[in-house]
Amino acid sequence: MPETLLAFDFGEKRIGVAVGNTIVGIAHPLQTIETESNDDRFNAIGMLIAEWQPAQLVVGLPSHMDGTEHELSRLCRKFANRLHGRFNLPVALVDERLSSAEASQSLKQAGIGGRKQKPMLDQVAAQLILQSYLDQTHATA
Repeated sequence: MPETLLAFDFGEKRIGVAVGNTIVGIAHPLQTIETESNDDRFNAIGMLIAEWQPAQLVVGLPSHMDGTEHELSRLCRKFANRLHGRFNLPVALVDERLSSAEASQSLKQAGIGGRKQKPMLDQVAAQLILQSYLDQTHATA
């Protein structure tokens, strides 16, 4: 049964969002939520959940290269718990150590550099997080 998934690259100023499904196994950048207000963030996420009807949510969990917790790790876990509590959907945490650097590199290769990357960077990072999750679940299926 195909399942739609939404993924989030959490940041204190912006949250990148990507969408994908388990049949095709390909993630796509969706949008960037640019607000620091939690109410506005969760309202925007609620609208995306209503539109896409995901079976599961995926949140990138940052850590240092050696695997130790990052300053944002605690905030990402809190965000994931809030998503689960508010929307009653399963939430998977995925290692996102290099997602922003990879997203920036992908955009550079597409000819998008410097300041032009900013509006797209977080959603492309979310796409990479979701793609990593989809690749892992396809490999174990």
